[in-house]
Amino acid sequence: MKKPNIILINCDDLGYGDLACYGSKVNKTPYLDKMAAEGVRFTDYHVMSPVCSASRAALMTGCYPQRIGFPGVLFPGNAIGLHPDEITIADVLKGEGYRTKIVGKWHCGDQPEFLPTNHGFDEYYGLPYSNDMGIQGAIEKRPERVPLPLLRNDEVIQEQPDQRGLTERYTEECVRFIRDNKQGPFFLYLAHMYVHVPLFVPDRFLKQAENGGYGAAVECIDWVAGVLFDELIRQGLDGNTVVIFTSDNGSRARDEGGSNAPLRGNKSTTWEGGQRVPCIIRWPGNIPAGRLCDELITSMDFLPTLARLVGTTEPQDRRIDGKDIAPLLFGEKGAASPHGVFYYYIQQRLEAVRKGKWKLHVGKGPMFARQSEPVKELYDLEADIGEQVNVYDQHPDIVADLMTALDAARQDLGDAITETVGHGCRPVGRVENPKPLAVYNPDHPYIVAAYDSPDTAVMGG
Repeated sequence: MKKPNIILINCDDLGYGDLACYGSKVNKTPYLDKMAAEGVRFTDYHVMSPVCSASRAALMTGCYPQRIGFPGVLFPGNAIGLHPDEITIADVLKGEGYRTKIVGKWHCGDQPEFLPTNHGFDEYYGLPYSNDMGIQGAIEKRPERVPLPLLRNDEVIQEQPDQRGLTERYTEECVRFIRDNKQGPFFLYLAHMYVHVPLFVPDRFLKQAENGGYGAAVECIDWVAGVLFDELIRQGLDGNTVVIFTSDNGSRARDEGGSNAPLRGNKSTTWEGGQRVPCIIRWPGNIPAGRLCDELITSMDFLPTLARLVGTTEPQDRRIDGKDIAPLLFGEKGAASPHGVFYYYIQQRLEAVRKGKWKLHVGKGPMFARQSEPVKELYDLEADIGEQVNVYDQHPDIVADLMTALDAARQDLGDAITETVGHGCRPVGRVENPKPLAVYNPDHPYIVAAYDSPDTAVMGG
């Protein structure tokens, strides 16, 4: 059997309620709705962190971020990143003869040792971190200014690209990669900058959107999906290409237009709105069309699932937390979630645990807080997906069982709240004397925007 091509589309801060097929009444997403109608749409898919760097590292390695020593968010010039010894999806697929490329945001370390070309990707074209961490982001978060560099492989080719045209440039790169590798097999990882703020959106999407700049960015994401599907058909690859669409964490939902409805919370929180996001997978003729799956799956599951799908396995010399979800993908009778327990961390703080329909919260707090406010909250997610009715006092037996699960996680992965050191963790990558990839030059015509204001952040062009 010919090995399938694989395209993984990962959005930035796209919320659970941001697509029409997930209930949005204000964003038009016809191509993604069609993708869902032709594949399987998951309603209980979770990422491993409510913030980007840790989420993306988990996606790549099939591990809880804490297992690989990963923090929440990396900033330009940080000394840490994805350890060179970690094995990524790209590493696994490259070992099976795949041509591999990432287009877009990496955010697993911007030092040369940590870049995608040292983690299984043959090619890289994109930004090393979030699009607010250039000039305007640095003003807020770091004492010095740094540009937002555009890289090809490990070379900075533009110190501060015009973000208004960047998604179209990404799309061109993807189309060219598909055409150049149509004999296959290939793995294309498209990591959008949308809908992370600031929103630099082409004018044609702004004119047609009903939900302002945010809706325009969502509809631009949808347009890109349509371009890629059209190209697959044009090259005769549609029937032999697995396409996965998802997001790195929930929406900020701070009045820019984003939605995590009907979930509670948002990005940077361990409520469902921070970590439950859209996930659609399509493979014509293999994945039954028009299915809805409400079983719990995670972003860690892609590595073992794709590895086995192409004829190999996940790494056997280390702990991998992800599970093979092929039975759920292919709609096998009686298939159920392979996850008995699921842990919700932010940074190194263990704040919640889930087992079946039950979710126990023991802490909550801002992303960069050293401590988390203790809470005692238990929710039945089948009856109360919005986490509104606390039934902690009604189910002491369930609470006790989940507390035992929390203790096991602390011993394995650690917990900053209880100051427990995990015994199952591997080191994060680290370099000495880190430097930003590019240096700010005040004479260059950088294009910037105030990133916390939806009125000034939305740019047309």
